Formats: sequence, C-alpha cells, structure tokens
Amino acid sequence: MNHVTTAPPPRRLRADAARNQQRIIAAARELFADRGLEVTLDDVAERAGVGVGTVYRRFANKQELILEVFDAMVTELAAAVELALHHPDPWQGLVELFEYSCRHMALNRGFGEVVLEMHDSMDRFVCMKERVQPGMQAVIRRAKEAGALHPSVEAGDFFAMVNMVDGVAGFARSVNTDVWQRYMTIVLNGVRGDGVPRLPLTQRALTDSEVERAKEAMCTSRKR
Repeated sequence: MNHVTTAPPPRRLRADAARNQQRIIAAARELFADRGLEVTLDDVAERAGVGVGTVYRRFANKQELILEVFDAMVTELAAAVELALHHPDPWQGLVELFEYSCRHMALNRGFGEVVLEMHDSMDRFVCMKERVQPGMQAVIRRAKEAGALHPSVEAGDFFAMVNMVDGVAGFARSVNTDVWQRYMTIVLNGVRGDGVPRLPLTQRALTDSEVERAKEAMCTSRKR
C-alpha cells in the first residue's frame, strides 16, 4: 500500500515561524514606542495580525518581548555606529549618527518607560555598552583628529547631547513633532571644529503660542 504524507516540509514551518516572530517584534516596537507599559501581549497580537496564542507561544510574558525588542534596537544602533565610523567624511559620519540617535529617541517616546522595567536584566545594558561604546568613542576621536569636532568634546558628551535634544522633543511633541531637528542642529553647531561650516537651521523655532500650549500639555500630563 502506498502511503502519502501531507505534512509540509520543516523548512516552510521554520520560515513561517520566523516571519511571525518578526511581525510580533515590529508590532511590539511600535506599540511600546507610542504607549509604553500599558501595552499588553493581546495588543501586540492584534497589531501584528497574528493569533494571541502565537504570541504567547513565543513570549511567555511582556518582559521577554521587551528584551527581544531591546536587543533588536541595540543591533540597529551598532550598525549605525559602524556606518558612521566608516563614513569618508568624519564630521558627516558624526552628524548622521547623532541624527539617527536623536530621531530614534524622538520617535520612541514611550520606550524609555519600558526600558526602566529592565532592572533585572542589567546584563543587557552591559552588552549594549560593550557593543556600542567603543565605536562611539572611535567616531568622536576620528572627528576630533580631523579637526571637525571641538577638541574638548568627549564620548560621554554625545549621550548628554542626545538627551538634551530629546528633552526638547518631549516638551514640544504635542505641538510640533519635528522641531527637535532645529535644536539638534544648534547642538551640533555648538561642538563643531572652527574650520567646519555651520549646518543650516531647516526647522523654524517654536512660536510663543506653541510654547504655551506645550507647557499646558506637559502640566496636564503630570497631573494624571
């Protein structure tokens, strides 16, 4: 008697599982960035367009999914650092890395809240530091050696500068989601080497009305 098997090949199953996992991670990243900790695994399943059981089979809880998203973001940051390090123009490489970092922070307002929940996974932060910090330091050193960056600027200043821009992004988000780019440029112009032309300010400043509305929105948020 001939036996016929209808089971799909294992490779197809693995491919389907990999696609679902990527959809889940992408959906979680969007939701965490926008809404922070209030996101549930059910929300992620709905956004990803997969069954709730599919999410729970891959991730036992939200913490596991947070770690997976965090790892993906670190991988992308490491790739951005590598691109900056090998840019033919040391200053432009630094500018593009700084813009990447500021844009990432501006577009992921809620994820900082999620990261705070990772206090039991500090090894992940150590991993990020080991993967990213040496490259960051090399990008800074390369720009300084080229005379494009003020000689007193250190790698630690880079993170402070990003957070300065992020502070403006958070303040202005309710009235102007792009104005952070103006202050990113102002910060970069403040640390450039004397021989490097200043970058143009392509974003207008906040109006007095926008400042007042942003203040109101911030006060309302703190009262909740």
